[in-house]
Amino acid sequence: MAPKHQPAPLSGGDRKALKKELSKSRAMTRIFAERSAEERRDGEALIREADNLACQSWNEKMWSDGGPIDPSPTIDQAINGGFPWLEIKCSRCLTPRDVDLCALPHVPTTCVHDLAGRLVCQKCKGAGKRPGATLLQLAPRQRHSS
Repeated sequence: MAPKHQPAPLSGGDRKALKKELSKSRAMTRIFAERSAEERRDGEALIREADNLACQSWNEKMWSDGGPIDPSPTIDQAINGGFPWLEIKCSRCLTPRDVDLCALPHVPTTCVHDLAGRLVCQKCKGAGKRPGATLLQLAPRQRHSS
């Protein structure tokens, strides 16, 4: 946006007053920009904490109820909350595996429980079978080697 053009007043006192008001306005602009950045940082920290709590809650529900619980956090919420790994188990051969959520191509609104039908055991896939995966929990780091 182009800056406003302020015509210079003719008298010296008016020019000084205008100069003073313009410098105050520029100072306030900097103050508001700094406050905006600070509030944005605080807001992002709160969102990260909320995502972390949503993932922990889902893990507890998975542990206590033992099944893909809907609603689950989205993949982006899991990554933002500090849980970039999903522990799964093959429903046929019971082999545990970790899936890197960061490496999965996904839309931002894809929920973790929607992955249950899409993830397939690599050992059983090689044997010509395609059993679905059982979701176990979200994890902050990889626990099983692939």
